[in-house]
Amino acid sequence: MEDENEREKGRKKVPVDGKRNVLITSALPYVNNVPHLGNIIGSVLSADVFARYCRLRGYNVLYICGTDEYGTATETKAMEDNCSPQQICDKYHKIHKEVYNWFNISFDEFGRTSTPQQTEVCQSIFMKLMENNWLSENTMQQLYCEKCERFLADRLVEGTCPTLDCNYDSARGDQCEKCGKLLNPTELKDPRCKICKSNPQIRDTEHLFLELPMLKEKLEEYINNMSIAGCWSQNAIQATYAWLKEGLRSRCITRDLKWGVPVPLEKYKNKVFYVWFDAPIGYISITACHTSEWEKWWKNPENVELYQFMGKDNVPFHTVMFPSTLIGTGENWTLMKSISGTEYLNYEAGKFSKSKGVGVFGNDVKDTKIPAEVWRYYLLTNRPEVSDTLFTWVDLQAKLNTELLNNLGNFINRVLSFIAKAPGLGYGSVIPDAPAAESHFLTKELANKISAYLEQYIEAMEKVKLKQGLKIGMSISSEGNGYLQESQFWKLYKEDQASCSVVMRTSVGLVFLLSCLLEPFMPSFCLEVLKQLNLPPEKRLSLCDENGDLERARKPWELMPAGHKIGTPEPLFNELRDEDVEFFREKFSGSQADRIVKAEVEAKKMTEKLKETKISDGNEKKQKSSKCESEVQRKKSCESKASISRLDIRVGLIKEVRKHPDADSLYVKEVDVGEVATRTVVSALVKHVPREEMLNQKVCVLCNLKPATMRGVMSQAMVLTASDESGTKVELVEAPNSASLGERVTFPGFEGQPDHVLNPKKKIWETLKSDLHTDTQLFAFYKDVPFTTSAGVCKVNSISNGVIS
Repeated sequence: MEDENEREKGRKKVPVDGKRNVLITSALPYVNNVPHLGNIIGSVLSADVFARYCRLRGYNVLYICGTDEYGTATETKAMEDNCSPQQICDKYHKIHKEVYNWFNISFDEFGRTSTPQQTEVCQSIFMKLMENNWLSENTMQQLYCEKCERFLADRLVEGTCPTLDCNYDSARGDQCEKCGKLLNPTELKDPRCKICKSNPQIRDTEHLFLELPMLKEKLEEYINNMSIAGCWSQNAIQATYAWLKEGLRSRCITRDLKWGVPVPLEKYKNKVFYVWFDAPIGYISITACHTSEWEKWWKNPENVELYQFMGKDNVPFHTVMFPSTLIGTGENWTLMKSISGTEYLNYEAGKFSKSKGVGVFGNDVKDTKIPAEVWRYYLLTNRPEVSDTLFTWVDLQAKLNTELLNNLGNFINRVLSFIAKAPGLGYGSVIPDAPAAESHFLTKELANKISAYLEQYIEAMEKVKLKQGLKIGMSISSEGNGYLQESQFWKLYKEDQASCSVVMRTSVGLVFLLSCLLEPFMPSFCLEVLKQLNLPPEKRLSLCDENGDLERARKPWELMPAGHKIGTPEPLFNELRDEDVEFFREKFSGSQADRIVKAEVEAKKMTEKLKETKISDGNEKKQKSSKCESEVQRKKSCESKASISRLDIRVGLIKEVRKHPDADSLYVKEVDVGEVATRTVVSALVKHVPREEMLNQKVCVLCNLKPATMRGVMSQAMVLTASDESGTKVELVEAPNSASLGERVTFPGFEGQPDHVLNPKKKIWETLKSDLHTDTQLFAFYKDVPFTTSAGVCKVNSISNGVIS
């Protein structure tokens, strides 16, 4: 873990002599929207897996990414949102960073292209191309809006598609979304300016072009050599040679825009560089933001290997345009060695689409409460390496329940749980010695299989066959399950203690090995396994050739020392049930716009329901005439004693979450409820809600329970949760994000001040909580009245008809 520790401390990395130096980039995500799952698997997640693998191998790794911020789409989005392009970039850069942090993406530098370094590097490369005569000037015809007094970029023009039998009347200037045909703005029928809706005129405008045909010989030499030496993905090879076969053409590198890197020539002072000229240069400028010695990475082809990850639509720009740009400068650039391009990940019955808002987006996955490692696993097993693949909720459920829960989780839990059993039933949490392991036939047979799998794993990962590498890792888990079953260790414990010790020490070694091999794919899962093994992260097994770990891994019984005491075994995965799948399919159906409309309709219904609710402290205004006066008075008295208004429920923010020092099942939380100091809350949620899902979450907090000491820690409040009928699924009752900290959660129709402290003898809380529940729309209720704040109604994420306590 030395490499990761150094990265966390902010050390600026440079290539190291005598080591393998690997520079990794993932395609810079465009900044005008939230990334969806197809974007994530296509670039950043795939690159992260390879970067983590390289660190395991002891290579010197620099993983670079950032948001691509210049261009037409940003200007357009800014106009739509009535703000500046910089504000759009700042907003979405933060969102992207939060999404990737949640997915545990281990960038060494996540930057952005709207920096002074980008301008400096981009203009420097341009001037070199100019000096070397690889650029030309040409006149283009472009649509000009007289009302806006500007040339219109492709995406600022709409009109009718000219394609026969299409005639879509909202085709963009670059492509028709209905028929898919690529267009030039001047080809549209009845074009109109997207900003002011007036009809633009065709005018001449001068632009600069990169003369790719003149660079063809040098480019083809590079492609022919490196596509083989670098094991380029097949789709990358096909896309690149398709461009070459079609014939290279001069490519325009300037645009009539304001938001971009300015062209450093007086004649072109009102133009900027085209985004596909300056965007790949972003890799270089972001490295320059990481270290002033960036040239040691980017102008050092003898000592640095460049690996690049992206979706297939970006491939030609990285295999043709970007290398041509660098070759044209005449400088000794580090050109790409290996490229990994993915096909498309489709969603249910259609396609993921940022522009249409279709699919599951990066900010959606956190709301599902499905852990990051499950999402990482599913996306990587479904990685579209050779053809398009399909995301479905049913498939996610099957892979989680069958592969993660029943295979991997089951193997690890069986091994650790048996070792943790008390002496006489197990080993008292102490790993037994196994002196005769090499002569144990079943174990030796297993070791031969593991050795073969290790070689296959290394070969697959070195060739960036990530899906295959993951499959091999999971095969080792399957072998472990088979080994346990065939050995019948539960019988051996009673009949042959020596053989049982061999099986258990070998099996716990396999658990340790799996925590290493699967770390690139599921890092947080592997940290949890190390914790259950009672090992700190820095003791993680590596795959370095130099320190002998790889050779040791061929003898799994030697990986964990005899006498080592393991931690507390706990289930690693939770089942995804059929009702969960149906809920998510419904929740994420349609487009994001459809979902917003749906949510607004639900909110309107709730508002109407609130208006209709007429309750006075739990009593109906009209009583049936058949009821006697004494019965009415008796009920009124009882209900008044247990009025919901006596509870002091407030909006709180969870500021800190830590494990209880003396109880593995308890969390100790610090919750801000609008007071001078936070309140300490102890709760038994460790098995139900991951720590990271609670941090910075706005929740409903019951503040007037009598403080109680729980295993030595004083708990000063209660964070309300909802559970399903079986009690196995538990979620926080969440307040709206815009609700004010410390504001009281109210119940319309129930008035009155809360008790300072609830008297435990009166059983007020115990009486009232039986009527707290969630409905089918996930809102939190007392009887038929919702938990209400100034910002709206409180709710849970997915538990309908649940019990709140």
